Amino acid sequence: MSKTLVIVESPAKAKTIEKILGKDFMVRASAGHVRDLPKKSLGVDVKNDFHPQYVVMEEKEKVVHGLKAAAKEAEEVYLAPDPDREGEAIAWHLATILQALKVPMRRIEFNEITREAVLRAVRNPRDIDMQRVNAQQARRVLDRLVGYKISPLLWAKVKRGLSAGRVQSVAVRIICDREAEIEAFVAQEYWTIEAELAKGKQPFVAELVRWKGVKPEISGAEKAQAITKDLEAASYSVAKVQTREQKRQPAAPFTTSTLQQEASRRFGFAVKRTMAIAQQLYEGLDLGSQGHVGLITYMRTDSVRIADEAYEESTAYIRERYGPDYLPPARRVYASRKGAQEAHEAIRPTSIHRTPDSLKDHLSAEQLKLYRVIWERFCASQMGNARLEVTTVDIAAAEGLLRATDTKVVFAGYQAAYQETAEEDAEPERQVKIPQLAEGESLNLKQILPKQHFTQPPPRFSEATLVKTLEELGVGRPSTYAPTIATIQDREYVEKDGKALKPTQLGRRVNDQLVRHFPDIVDTHFTSKMEQDLDEVEEGHRDWVTVLSGFYQPFMETLARAEQEMQAIAIPSGEACPTCGKQLLIKSGRFGDFLACEDYPTCKTTKPIVKKLGMKCLREGCEGEIIEKRTRTGKTFYGCNTWPACEWKSWGEPTPHKCPKCQTYMTRQRSKAKGRPFLLCANPECKNITNVPSAKKPLPGQELQEA
Repeated sequence: MSKTLVIVESPAKAKTIEKILGKDFMVRASAGHVRDLPKKSLGVDVKNDFHPQYVVMEEKEKVVHGLKAAAKEAEEVYLAPDPDREGEAIAWHLATILQALKVPMRRIEFNEITREAVLRAVRNPRDIDMQRVNAQQARRVLDRLVGYKISPLLWAKVKRGLSAGRVQSVAVRIICDREAEIEAFVAQEYWTIEAELAKGKQPFVAELVRWKGVKPEISGAEKAQAITKDLEAASYSVAKVQTREQKRQPAAPFTTSTLQQEASRRFGFAVKRTMAIAQQLYEGLDLGSQGHVGLITYMRTDSVRIADEAYEESTAYIRERYGPDYLPPARRVYASRKGAQEAHEAIRPTSIHRTPDSLKDHLSAEQLKLYRVIWERFCASQMGNARLEVTTVDIAAAEGLLRATDTKVVFAGYQAAYQETAEEDAEPERQVKIPQLAEGESLNLKQILPKQHFTQPPPRFSEATLVKTLEELGVGRPSTYAPTIATIQDREYVEKDGKALKPTQLGRRVNDQLVRHFPDIVDTHFTSKMEQDLDEVEEGHRDWVTVLSGFYQPFMETLARAEQEMQAIAIPSGEACPTCGKQLLIKSGRFGDFLACEDYPTCKTTKPIVKKLGMKCLREGCEGEIIEKRTRTGKTFYGCNTWPACEWKSWGEPTPHKCPKCQTYMTRQRSKAKGRPFLLCANPECKNITNVPSAKKPLPGQELQEA
């Protein structure tokens, strides 16, 4: 008997869904996109309404062959990629590839991988939404035009191998602009003055907030000393005591952006890591007797909407666990940002009854951390306000007024489930415990505490604060934040200094050229407007070809000017030419960077850039150093700097670690699948593999040592 074929994106998701649907269905995975624009040509017919010339991706040919074979045996095909614009495009590509088989095909989508959601999707198939597809096509073509046209210019004028991107270049500009602000910042001195006071044996601290009737602006030590002297001689009395109730509302459940920010602040997760863990939770994990279960809803979303069934389930849970007092008087409705995809939901647990503690035996440490914060944030978002009692005491002293504030929690409300981590650049809340005071009451002065401060430059962006800024500016969408941040680091435009993102010299040079010659491409308002145009295409208000036409002609005019006006960047090496004594410049060639005389073509001296590994040659008795080299065809290898006297060489990057099994030196390698580093024994008969060791965890059975 023929079955219904369901095609999803992820193999992990396929495993979960196949168990849900049962024997009448076969589930296969496309492993993401199966068609794209060609790698070695533009692939866009700009004269024919920007018609994209898609090809099956080389690495997906076997996948496509398998999907065709499965579709031939099926009586019907359900296309079930992710529930977003990109997923809709993948469904369309699959339908285009399989249409020759004459098998009925419909689109299904689900926001969570649970039995109820998947079965509901199967009962309600629909046609492919071509408005969504065209919005994604417009994005892909737009990004191809920008990258394919600007990148060769950067290769010629700056360095080979560079790339420009519509969103990535804006992100680099934001980071470069912040760095320029930091460099231009001039610190200003200022002082604050506090008094340590006491009622009997109960001390507390109050800050000077008025001096001679105005807010004190104390710019130097001399003025601070004068005020301190007056305060030391003054008597202190309570001028006013005011107590008021303050309500604090819970934050909305997570979107992609807010989850990435919170995971960074709370756990130190990189944005890419957060999304990888969230993907695992969404696709489903083995929960023992419960089988494979999707634990959270779709994690690429900018909506804070909650489904009715999720609201009802959470309300019942909160009433049972915390009591009816912890429920708000009416259902909470959170406002999504303008342009959010309201067909989606916020990120939430698929069932609030799957508490983090009930899953701790089934999740890794990182999975549990992320699931816990998602679960707690969602639960708190449906709970009542926290109520605080805020007591403010004004204290008169000489010509000054000092103030102390004490905050007490009267009712925890949502804070019983979750407390949001403070923003990275936020001032910490000061906790002051004030004794019971009455107006007119005298206080004892223990000491005056003048403190010198200096204004601080704006902080560098972290991955979390960059995501927040991109979202606020409307640059990119939930699916683009993580790959954008990964790309600008992989391209070495930006590097990490601790958690901070800092532009490299290369990044600043590229940014300077783009700002000068392509101001629209790296303008946040222009990029945000383009995102709005793509949203309007999805909503059916704009035609995608019209959007591209409006961009393309001005862009090509700008490109033509840039090709004429952009000057090649000369990067000084700090090294003198051995032939004529002039400066050697760093230039880029077919096989990487090299040094060339600035007086070229009069002086044609060139030199390779020697990259030292900081290791002595591994040949016994040789005193040379190991350096990185290249063959005539550009392939990297490693050899001794005394060649040809010493002919030692290695195709793998040598390390100072010996193989625990055979004592041969280990080479550093990187996995093709996940890019993780590992060590491989250089002995072809051994081929032992180990993790890269650290000072805390050396290789098994030995201390770290030089080979």
